[in-house]
Amino acid sequence: MKTHSRMRALAMGLSLALATAAAVPMAMAGQMNSSMSMQKTVMVGGAAMYPSKNIIENAVNSKDHTTLVAAVKAAGLVETLEGPGPFTVFAPTNEAFAALPAGTVDNLLKPENKATLTKVLTYHVVPGKYTAHDLAKLAKAHGGKAMLKTVEGDSITVAGKDGKWTVTDAKGNVANITIADVTQSNGEIFVIDKVLMP
Repeated sequence: MKTHSRMRALAMGLSLALATAAAVPMAMAGQMNSSMSMQKTVMVGGAAMYPSKNIIENAVNSKDHTTLVAAVKAAGLVETLEGPGPFTVFAPTNEAFAALPAGTVDNLLKPENKATLTKVLTYHVVPGKYTAHDLAKLAKAHGGKAMLKTVEGDSITVAGKDGKWTVTDAKGNVANITIADVTQSNGEIFVIDKVLMP
């Protein structure tokens, strides 16, 4: 009788141990899935932009930013934008580049125009991480407009009116922010509908 009870207890203990061992990885998988789903992802160009990835890792997946990515590669800025930053990038779409005068993009992508291309691209990058909330707060403190100094050296002006936000370049061209707060591991992206010119 005692042997039978011991065997039963051993069998129950073993099955409990196996069930626990199986439950641990399942619980961990559940936690990983929930932490992945808790990341605030924004869809840009048909792709999810993950906050755990850097600016380049996300941008290469956006179908709306293939021209920008090609330009960043041609200018040799990939390593910089993969770096720790943080950076706030105002990212023009393919349509924004296509709206430039005919031949502008092809001309900028030529090796001999690398310095000009770099100047244009770094004019879209602001040192530091600014969210839409940060920009709104900054604008409110300065009469409705926030002036931001770019990596290129000149400034851009971000302003909001009726819930819509714009970015104005040094030449007075106005771009609309179409997608805000695309959080990256090394900064923030705002999608814009025009190319800014220093």
